[in-house]
Amino acid sequence: MSMIERLSLAVLHRFDPERAHGLAMKALAAGLAGGNGPVTSARLASTIAGIDLPNPIGAAAGFDKNAVAADKLMRTGFGFCEVGAVTPRPQDGNPKPRLFRLTEDRAAINRFGFNNDGMAVIHANLMARRPGGVVGVNLGANKDTGDKADDYIAVLTRFQDLVDFATVNVSSPNTEKLRDLQGRAALDALLERVIEARDAQQRRVPVFLKIAPDLTPGEIADIAEVAVERGVDAIVATNTTLARDGLRSRHAGQAGGMSGAPLFDRSTAVLRSLYGHVQGRVPLIGAGGVATPDQALAKIRAGASAVQLYTAMVYEGVSLGGRLADGLDRLLSAGGFANVADAVGTEEI
Repeated sequence: MSMIERLSLAVLHRFDPERAHGLAMKALAAGLAGGNGPVTSARLASTIAGIDLPNPIGAAAGFDKNAVAADKLMRTGFGFCEVGAVTPRPQDGNPKPRLFRLTEDRAAINRFGFNNDGMAVIHANLMARRPGGVVGVNLGANKDTGDKADDYIAVLTRFQDLVDFATVNVSSPNTEKLRDLQGRAALDALLERVIEARDAQQRRVPVFLKIAPDLTPGEIADIAEVAVERGVDAIVATNTTLARDGLRSRHAGQAGGMSGAPLFDRSTAVLRSLYGHVQGRVPLIGAGGVATPDQALAKIRAGASAVQLYTAMVYEGVSLGGRLADGLDRLLSAGGFANVADAVGTEEI
């Protein structure tokens, strides 16, 4: 991390977390973060769900909710990014304050509630700022929508010709009853409709599924089976957690989803279990607590073909994506892996 980035983070941390994030996004959109594009090498370049990635380090959904800086974010070194979550209609989300830094824990708690500018505005933003790299959209549903599938399909249809992948988000803990869609019957019905709608379009955009870390072994097995049967192109494991194990921060009791360092072990356990069930039939993307090259490699060895991060950037800056990619390249070389794909699922259990 450069001295300028370190000083910028110190200043931003003097502000309310949500305001600080807004200021950081404005700076990023203005091109102040710099960078020359995705870090890449023969070891890092890979393919997931038919999508060519320069490196497997991605910026997770939630960082650039409204696609105001996707082009600049991709210049900082990330191999791909995901904008949103996007809902059909603009949505204010839950009352503020709704974002809390847990500095002692290198974590955060949010209860945003899918706040975003709506698909019309975000589509226009992405059209105007579309980078040359790999960009996906996280599909959300408005809080007052009775049939969530209708909303997912509406956003998917709007963005289908513009993005490289679309993620069905059934795992945010901040929208009432959303996680109920992870149940076997509900998930099967939802994916059937979403994929049918995708297949009716001229372009077959890959459909990903993002799941929660707070799942029982049986629920993980059910999700894996449904995903395989319905032809999901990849699974993102995981979203934020409702658990609060071992936290030290005074904000530990805040309601919402917790992300960051304390989520790493829990999310990796879900990833590992999921990999055992899908047996290579569906590629996996590991998310939750990644902040170092060693952690990125641990996710990959547990079964991930790529990883995503967000909260670590609160503490390490947007250059972290490129630094992780560089560090991962060195670790792969030291481990004797010719390509990142060779390391997937090689963890010794």
